[in-house]
Amino acid sequence: MTKNSVAIYAQRLGDNGLVLSQRLGAWCGHAPELEIDLALANIGLDLLGQARNFLSYAAECYGNGDEDTLAYGREERQFSNLLLVEQPNGNFADTIARQFLMDAWHVALYSRLVQSRDAQIAAIAAKSIKEVRYHLRFSRGWLVRLGDGTPESAQKMQQALNNIWRFTGELFEVDAVDLELIEQGIAVDVRELKDEWESTVRGALADACLQLPEEDAFRTGGKQGLHTEHLGPMLAEMQYLQRIYPAQQW
Repeated sequence: MTKNSVAIYAQRLGDNGLVLSQRLGAWCGHAPELEIDLALANIGLDLLGQARNFLSYAAECYGNGDEDTLAYGREERQFSNLLLVEQPNGNFADTIARQFLMDAWHVALYSRLVQSRDAQIAAIAAKSIKEVRYHLRFSRGWLVRLGDGTPESAQKMQQALNNIWRFTGELFEVDAVDLELIEQGIAVDVRELKDEWESTVRGALADACLQLPEEDAFRTGGKQGLHTEHLGPMLAEMQYLQRIYPAQQW
C-alpha cells in the first residue's frame, strides 16, 4: 500500500504544479508589462519542472507510464490538484491573489518536505524550495503594490482575495493517504502549516492595507477528483495535441 500511496501523494503535488503552470502560461503575451509577462512565464516553467519531477516519480511508483502519460492521458476526475490552482486567471489581481496564497503554502510545505523519509520526494522539495521562495517574493510584492496603490487597484485586489478565499480551506485537509504517509514520515501534515501560512498572509495583507476575507464556507474535493467547472476546459486545451496524435514522438 505504501508505494501506491507515495505515487498518489507525488501525483497530487505534481498535479498542483502542472495545472498552475498552465494557468500562468496563458498570460504569455497578455500581461500588463513585458517584465511581468516574462516573470509569469518563468514562474510557470518552474512549476512545470516541479510537476515533471513529481509526476515522473509517481509513474515510477505506479510501475507504468511516465510524466506524459499522467499529464495527457487522464480524464478530469483522475486529476487530484487543489481547487485553488485551477481557478481562472481573471484579471491581473485575480492571478496575483491565487499565486500569493499558493506560494505561501508552497514555501511552508517544501520547507518541511525536505525532511521527508522518501529520498526522492525530499530531493524534489530541496530543489523546489529555492524556486517557490522567489515566487512568494514576486507575488507578495505585487499584492502589496496593488493593495497599497490606487483606489481602483486596491478594490480589485481586495475583491480578488474575497473571491478566491473559499478555496483555501482545502490547503489544510488530510485524508487516509496523507495520514498513512505522515505516520511514516514521508508526507507533511498540512494541518501544521496553517499557523505559518496565516502569519505570512496576515503580514502581507497588513502591508498591502487589505482586509483578511471572512469567508468560512470552504470548497473542497480536488484531491478526490471533484473539481470546479474550470478544470475540464483547461485540460481539453492542454491535452488536445496528444489526444489527436496519441503516443507521437516529436
